[in-house]
Amino acid sequence: MKKIVIFLLALSFLSVDAQAKKKTTKRKSTKAKTTKKAKAAPAEPAAVVEPTPVVTTPVATESLEENDEPINSLNILNAKSPSTYRKYRDMLKIKVGDSLVSVKNKPIDYGFIDDKDVLRSMVVWEIIDMNEKINQPFYHNADGLVTSNKSLYQILLENINNGKIKEVYDDEMFTTKLSPEQIQQRLKVTVETPWLIDKKNSGEKITPEDIKAGTDIIETTTEKVKLLKIKGMWYVDRRDGQMKYRLLGIAAMGPDPLMMAERTADGQMLGNKDELIDLFWVFYPDAREVLANQIVFNGKNLSSDITYDDVLNARRFSSIIYKSDNGLGTGKISDYIPHDAEEQLEESERIKAQILEMENDMWNY
Repeated sequence: MKKIVIFLLALSFLSVDAQAKKKTTKRKSTKAKTTKKAKAAPAEPAAVVEPTPVVTTPVATESLEENDEPINSLNILNAKSPSTYRKYRDMLKIKVGDSLVSVKNKPIDYGFIDDKDVLRSMVVWEIIDMNEKINQPFYHNADGLVTSNKSLYQILLENINNGKIKEVYDDEMFTTKLSPEQIQQRLKVTVETPWLIDKKNSGEKITPEDIKAGTDIIETTTEKVKLLKIKGMWYVDRRDGQMKYRLLGIAAMGPDPLMMAERTADGQMLGNKDELIDLFWVFYPDAREVLANQIVFNGKNLSSDITYDDVLNARRFSSIIYKSDNGLGTGKISDYIPHDAEEQLEESERIKAQILEMENDMWNY
């Protein structure tokens, strides 16, 4: 019996070995056929690939410098680079953690005033003389590094030119709108000197150097603007039971370049630098967002964060009333009290007292 089992196992091993040999012979035959076919096919010429030139471009390293990192404080004491400090300070952004955070201020919104809530009101026009000590912060210009304080006129003009302040008008009634180009024409005039005019009339050849030397640029710059005008309304709010003030417009006064450019036959200027005109009027609500992010100079604390919007709304300045709407028209004080400066000042004080009486009369029955 054992011999029969051994015989059967031997036959099974022989059959498996034979099948494996058949498979290997089939694989070899198929490989041989494919190689023959591949050899039979005509070989195509290989395309010649030209090497592409490697162009190396310089890498901008400015953004990779350590000094170009965003600032994490608006204090110059923590700055690593003056240029980077100015850049992010103008953007009103600082680095907090791994992100940039805006430090832009938003002015407090004025409350809605219904017509029936205004018991009494008076519109007044005032002049702010920046030669007075209390008003000198409006005129101050800083170095631009330690502090970024600018004069109020410079702030208004820069933001008019860049389009952040759009409501700019020709007069105090806000009827004729002015474009930035029209304002520039008012503030800057180019005139030729008598020397250049004579040289042109004589027929001599004019060189670019002659044109540059014989051309004067008359411009109303910030140091020439020493007076401001403001227009606002005093009113008694019935809901709060108190007197309030709302600033409506602000204007810069300076010499007229067109008049300064006019000359007599002997070359003397016809205009007087002490004669000032209204350069432009800004509707104040449109300028609040800009002024709320501009710091007023404080000699006692350079790190003060008092803004122009805070100072103007709180009336932290000295002014003289030169015009009021008293129900009989809006005439200037100088019109009905001419040639008497002392009486004009007394009339201004009388109008101020009249405004205070508006609030006192509210509590009289």
